[in-house]
Amino acid sequence: MAVSVALQVGIVVAYLLVALAIGLLAYRVAESTAEDYYLASRSLGTLVLLFTTFATLLSAFTFFGGPNLAYQAGPEWLIVMGVLDGVLFAVLWYVIGYKQWLIGRRNGYLTLGEMLGDRFGSPGLRALVAGVSLMWLFPYVMLQQMGAGEALVGLSGGAVPYWAGAALITAFMVLYVVLAGMRGVAWTDTVQGLFMLSIVWIAVVWVLSAVGGLGAATGSMLEARPEFGSFGGGLYTPGFIVSTAITIGFGVTMFPQINQRFFVAESGAVLKRSFTLWPVLVLLLFLPAFMLGAWAVGMPVEVPEGANVLPVVLNEYTPLWFAALVIAGAMAAMMSSSDSMLLSGSSYFTRDVYRPFVNPDASARREAWLARVGVGAFATLAFFASLLRPGTLIEVGDTAFSGFALLALPVICALYWDRTTRDGMVVGVVVPQVAYLALVFVPALPRSYAGWDYALALMVVSALLTVGVSLLTDPTDGSDASRFAVVDSGEGGEGVADDVTGGDAIDD
Repeated sequence: MAVSVALQVGIVVAYLLVALAIGLLAYRVAESTAEDYYLASRSLGTLVLLFTTFATLLSAFTFFGGPNLAYQAGPEWLIVMGVLDGVLFAVLWYVIGYKQWLIGRRNGYLTLGEMLGDRFGSPGLRALVAGVSLMWLFPYVMLQQMGAGEALVGLSGGAVPYWAGAALITAFMVLYVVLAGMRGVAWTDTVQGLFMLSIVWIAVVWVLSAVGGLGAATGSMLEARPEFGSFGGGLYTPGFIVSTAITIGFGVTMFPQINQRFFVAESGAVLKRSFTLWPVLVLLLFLPAFMLGAWAVGMPVEVPEGANVLPVVLNEYTPLWFAALVIAGAMAAMMSSSDSMLLSGSSYFTRDVYRPFVNPDASARREAWLARVGVGAFATLAFFASLLRPGTLIEVGDTAFSGFALLALPVICALYWDRTTRDGMVVGVVVPQVAYLALVFVPALPRSYAGWDYALALMVVSALLTVGVSLLTDPTDGSDASRFAVVDSGEGGEGVADDVTGGDAIDD
């Protein structure tokens, strides 16, 4: 047993070291500018942009939370995440992401807060958006550490303690982000995305072969849980499906690590190809991962209370080395999410809080040093919080998704409605966030009504407040709607590339 555990853990560590080596290579060719460290000098092509976005979302929520939910409640989770959210996020990538790319390319913005603060002439709004984003980023970083800890517990049969897995991924992701920056993150994400897409399909073929094929696996599933053969019922009410799809889809667009990728494409054509291919890529991954969880209910495996189903199934039906390889890839995917979160989080802190309020004249070297210290501190705090295990992976992930989703509609108003005012933005952001925090932290308050998540209602409130207060208030001094007045050249947006002003956004 000790030898097999050592082999499995060795494979996991070796895979993480390979990812770290790619980061070191990127570090050697990186430029010492904020734009290169945070955005890879806005130079990513279709393959890298698509897969860095893809791998950044391959989190513990996907690899462990998703199969667990399919195991407990049925395969309709694939409809919610694999179909509805795949399509919805692709649409939002165009509606929000493409407009952001045009604006960011022209004005040189690095963060969402920087963009909004400049548009409304408001450092306070800039800091507010950054603060809300960092607040909800914390539980999502913690989610990856929880997932890694649970993954090694499941893989090793409990021989490796939970804290060790969480500590391992924390150490690697801090080291990686400190060295690599966006260029290294994007390169590693591409390798890891391609690897995980391949390995999860190999896992499905291997498991199905061991249990007698697709028909046998599905038949055993339906025999054990007949309700899995019909759509809806149980957890999957219309309210749950619609609420979850909308809050996750809109929430993803406001994730700092995803939203910042709206700025990094080398051309508008690259951005358009990426969001067009997105739904296909998502379905190709979620289909095998979630169905492994659903099929497991008909397999003669015992999933301990609180354990993840995927490692249990792999340990039962695949060789030890292959199960370890899949878990290594899943942990690397969690690291891809975590390193991107830490990188974006550091940019939100240094660009939107430290520079405007503490040291506007900070040198590039000082900003880079502060960003790296912030990465370590943020990750360490999240690690200690993860040891408390405040809820399941699904619960923690859903909380963060909904918090981010409340930012989306005010941002859309700012992007497309010139009459939006600073006061409208502030009220449209603050009031729903305060109400949602009450729902999260006051147990007596319900989170849903008749299956409908209150976060969905708060999204509507955020839009109504933004529009209503904007109509009642005047634009403030420094507000300039023309900063968002961009025009698609008709050739993928490349025409705006010649109009980059740089301004104060890139001052290194």
